Amino acid sequence: MKRLLTAILLIASAVVTISATDPIRSQAVDSLIGDQRVIYFGNEKLTPQQDSIRRLVTMFYYDQFRNFQDPAAPYFLFMSRDANLAMGVGGVVRMRGYFDPGNSMPIPGFSPYFIPMGRTPLNRNHFDTTPAGTALFFRVIGRSSKIGTYQLYIEAKFNGYGSRDFKLSKSYAVIGDWTVGYAPSTFSDGSAVPPTVDSNGPTMKMDNTAVLVRYMHTFKNGLSLAASVETPAMTLQTEDGVTAARSTTVPNFAALVQYCWARDQHVRLSAITRFLPYRDLLNGRNHTPVGYGVQLSTVFNPTPAITVYGTVNAGKSYSNFGGDFMLGQYDLIENSRTPGKLDLVPGWGYFVGVGYHFSTKLFTTVTFGQGRFLPSRGVPGTDYKYGLYGAANIFYDVIPRVRIGGEFNFGKRRDFDGSQNYARRIGAMCQFSF
Repeated sequence: MKRLLTAILLIASAVVTISATDPIRSQAVDSLIGDQRVIYFGNEKLTPQQDSIRRLVTMFYYDQFRNFQDPAAPYFLFMSRDANLAMGVGGVVRMRGYFDPGNSMPIPGFSPYFIPMGRTPLNRNHFDTTPAGTALFFRVIGRSSKIGTYQLYIEAKFNGYGSRDFKLSKSYAVIGDWTVGYAPSTFSDGSAVPPTVDSNGPTMKMDNTAVLVRYMHTFKNGLSLAASVETPAMTLQTEDGVTAARSTTVPNFAALVQYCWARDQHVRLSAITRFLPYRDLLNGRNHTPVGYGVQLSTVFNPTPAITVYGTVNAGKSYSNFGGDFMLGQYDLIENSRTPGKLDLVPGWGYFVGVGYHFSTKLFTTVTFGQGRFLPSRGVPGTDYKYGLYGAANIFYDVIPRVRIGGEFNFGKRRDFDGSQNYARRIGAMCQFSF
């Protein structure tokens, strides 16, 4: 916990030294906005003003929960003559290739959780490719004198660790300060996640998507407050005849407070509460332990060329909400001393990334993170204790909508019995946005 507190203090103090100059990464978005092609419909006698057009187009990029992996705004936009309604259909075609020298993982995403603990000829020097992350989306954004700004968004991706299925990724509506639908959780902060070629990203990033109802209001001084009710999901370590999961009856509750002092720069404190019902079959009793998580995250620019990303989170039975522990059953675990009882799982994690923009087209990022599993009682020695994640990459925009990138990943897994193993990966990516 000393490391956790130190990381929190470092993130909180770092925001004091912020560059007021518009960062290069924001200038890169501006250049992309200028590459937009707008097709007008409606009354031909009206001619929308350029500042009204730009404000509406910019909204395609501004999203409190947007992350680096999300597709850019569509190249072609359909806009009303009064600049009060815009519609776009777009997507991204993304191909990744990777090579694991030595110890290799069985999945396209680089995750310390999946590092094999044994060294055999079956898991050495693996090469593969994946189109995971290829996506299509549809967005409508408008302004109304009665309800203010509103938008509709639907996105589907070819995703999955072992498949290329086309699945719904997001589907929500935003009306004023309200968001309803299948959207990123209030406990997530996608813009504070460093850019990676790897589709999985840093360990312990909270990036869950859920059906929710959220209220979020941003004041003129840059302060934002939000609260949401979210549909729960559980993964428990149950045993036949001893314990069993019960139907959920109480939703998750999440909230955040954020201060944004400049475009694309903020510090955010978020929290979530989870109700995890199960039944003790041996004693015929129902139990509902309450898990919780707290997260501090930030993204800022100390200079126009440098971007700092940071996230620290901790709690009990929150980590299955994202990151490495989302890949296992770590909401509740068996109590080895008391059959029929399941325990909450304490844990914590962090990651820090530093990016440098050589220009609006060329940038690089270095990231390091760690996630720790801290059960209060004895667990099998082969259980995952902690994982380390590292990434160093470089990206280049050949033209405004064609990006290539290369990355080196490093990971370590350690189990409770003291055994540990390492993995490396060299990856490359090519993507085209339209």
